[in-house]
Amino acid sequence: MEKRLILPLFSSMNTKLIYSFFSKILDSWPEGRVREIIERATPGDVERALGREGLQPEDVLALLSPAAGAFLEEMAQAAHRITRRHFGRTIGLYVPIYLSNICTADCTYCGYAVHSGSPGERRTLSIEEIRAECAILAGHGFQSVLLLTGDAPQAAPVEYLAQAVALAREYFASVAVEVYALEEEGYRKLADKGLEGVTLYMETYHRPTYAQVHRKGRKKDFEYRLGAMERAGRAGVRRLSIGALLGLYDWRADGFWTALHARYLQKECWRSAVSISFPRLRHAPERFKVQYPLSDRDLVQLMLALRLFLPEVGFNLSTRESARLRDRLIPLGVTMMSAGSSTRPGGYSHLGDGALEQFEIEDRRSPQEVAEAIRRAGYDPVWKDFDRAFVE
Repeated sequence: MEKRLILPLFSSMNTKLIYSFFSKILDSWPEGRVREIIERATPGDVERALGREGLQPEDVLALLSPAAGAFLEEMAQAAHRITRRHFGRTIGLYVPIYLSNICTADCTYCGYAVHSGSPGERRTLSIEEIRAECAILAGHGFQSVLLLTGDAPQAAPVEYLAQAVALAREYFASVAVEVYALEEEGYRKLADKGLEGVTLYMETYHRPTYAQVHRKGRKKDFEYRLGAMERAGRAGVRRLSIGALLGLYDWRADGFWTALHARYLQKECWRSAVSISFPRLRHAPERFKVQYPLSDRDLVQLMLALRLFLPEVGFNLSTRESARLRDRLIPLGVTMMSAGSSTRPGGYSHLGDGALEQFEIEDRRSPQEVAEAIRRAGYDPVWKDFDRAFVE
C-alpha cells in the first residue's frame, strides 16, 4: 500500500496532530539557533547578503541583526529597487469591515478577548447591516474589502461568512476574510462564493509565548492555526496574507519565522499570491503589558530585510501606524494600505457607535486623503487590481 501523504499527519515524535509540513521547518530553526546566528553576524555578513540576488535564511538573519543597523540606507535603496521592479509605482487600497466583535478566545493582548474587560457592546452585524457598510465603502471608491470577525464560530458560522462574502461581492471586486482558522472545506465554501483572499496571523511563532497569551478557545491549538493558510491555498484561495503581531515576542525572531513561512507558502501554495502584514502591538487591555516593544527604526529594518529576502511578496500596512510613518514607509516595500478604517462592527454606518473596537486607529485620514498622500509620494493609488473574470 502506498504511503498516505494527506494532511493532517501524525508526528513520528508524539501523537500530536501536525497540520502543516511547515511545522517541521519551523522546528529546524529553534530560537537558540536563530539567536546564535543573529548575535554572531558581522558587517561582512551584511555586505555579502546585500550583494546576493537569491538570499538564504542565514542572509536574512544577518540583515535582521544589530550589525545591519549601520546599513539601513543601503538596504532601503535595494528594497526600493526590488519593489519597483516587481510592483511598479502602485499602492493598492483596501478597507476592513468588522462583521462581529464576539469572541470566545481569551488572547491576553486583544480588546475582543472574552475576558479583556474592555467596555463596549458585543454584536454581530445582520445581513442588511453588512449591506449598509458595503454601500458606504463602495461609495468611497473601494474595490477591495477585508471582512473580519472574532474567534467565535458560534456567532459567525461558516454559513454566515459565506453569505457575507457573497453580499460583499456585489459591491467589491476583491473580497478577503480575516476570521478564525477554518477547515479546508470551510475555505472552499467561501471561495465558491467569490472569496479571493485570507488573512490570518500566527500572532507569534514562538510556541511558549503562544501558549502563554492564548488561554482559551480553539485558537490555543498552535498547530491547527499554523496549517490554516495551506488549507486555504488548497481550497483555491488566490491571496494568502500572514504576519506576526509585533511586540508579543522578539521582533527579529518572529520576523525571521514569518519570512520562512512566507517562502514556504510561495512554494507549497504556488497558485496563490503571498503577502505579509506588519501589525505592531500599540494598544492593549490593561491586563497585558507589551514586553517586546519595537521602535520605528526596528520596524523599518524588519520590512527592509524581508523585502530583500522575499522580492515577490506583497507588503500590507494598516492604520495601526501613524499617518506620518505610513507615508515615509511607502517607498520601502509597501504594496497595500488600508484607509479610513474602523475596528468596530457597524463603524461606517454608525450603527455600531457604541460597539467594542478591537484596537485604536492611529491613521484617521479619509480614504481620499490617504490616496492623495500616495500620489504626493510619486505612486498611484490602486482601488482595483483584480476581477473574477480573469480566473473564471
